[in-house]
Parts: sequence; C-alpha cells; structure tokens
Amino acid sequence: MRTLDVPVPHVTWRVDQAQRLVADRRRAPDLADGDRDFLGDLLRRLRRAVAGGRAPEQVLHGEPHPGNVLATSDGPLFIDLETCCRGPVAFDVAHAPEEVGDHYPGVDRDLLRDCRALTLAIATAWRWDRHDRLPDGRRLAAEWLDRLRVGNGS
Repeated sequence: MRTLDVPVPHVTWRVDQAQRLVADRRRAPDLADGDRDFLGDLLRRLRRAVAGGRAPEQVLHGEPHPGNVLATSDGPLFIDLETCCRGPVAFDVAHAPEEVGDHYPGVDRDLLRDCRALTLAIATAWRWDRHDRLPDGRRLAAEWLDRLRVGNGS
C-alpha cells in the first residue's frame, strides 16, 4: 500500500474512537474506574508516540491480522479494507505475528513496540463496549488489560 496516495484518515482517528468509548460510562459501564483511567491514559500516551512523526507515514491497511489475509495463487490478498488509514508502517506490522516484525527491514523497533501496545489497547477498549458481541469478550478485555499493565509499567 506504500504506493497508494488516497485520502484516508490518520491512524489516530481509531485511537480517538477508543478514547471516547473508554471515557463514556454509558457505553462501557462494566469498565472499573481504575481500569478506565489506566486505559484512557495509556491510549493518550501511545497516541502521542505514534503521531509524533518518528517514522515516515503511508496508507495502511489498518488491521492486517491473519484473519484479513487470504492466501491466493497470486500471493496474499488483503481483505476488509474498512480500517484503511495513514500512519507509520509499524502500525500495520504490529497486527501481524511477532516474527513478521523480525523480518521487516528498517522498522523502528521502539515504535513497533508502542504500536503493538496501541493495537492491543484499542482492541481492549472495544471489548468493554456494552454492544460488543465477541464471544468471551469481557474475559479477553480483562486478560488484555492485565497484559497491558505488565507491559507498560503498571
């Protein structure tokens, strides 16, 4: 997607959506106040890290996890393009299995670490949405919050 030049929102729009969800007690009524504060603060910090101009930006898929990639005879085909955005390529690499980052040339390792935490924080926020229908979503939300706390100094 590096060669595309189309108008898409910046990756921070997804962070903004997650921050609004976390801050809204009506949308996330089961999120405890301490967890709400932690997740909101983490999203703000990681938003600044990703938007800080540490790396060149390009059009991104937005969620190129293995479920959004089909194997075809012509090679991988990315599907589910509704989350396309602009940002550092490390944000897309962060959605892939960890070993993919080891093979991506020139990726900023610190930025990749921040992007991995950010993608997990965004996904964690969605799991607290009272309208979330992911099976076992609340258990995942609690598990991911614990993982974020361990990985981010809390």
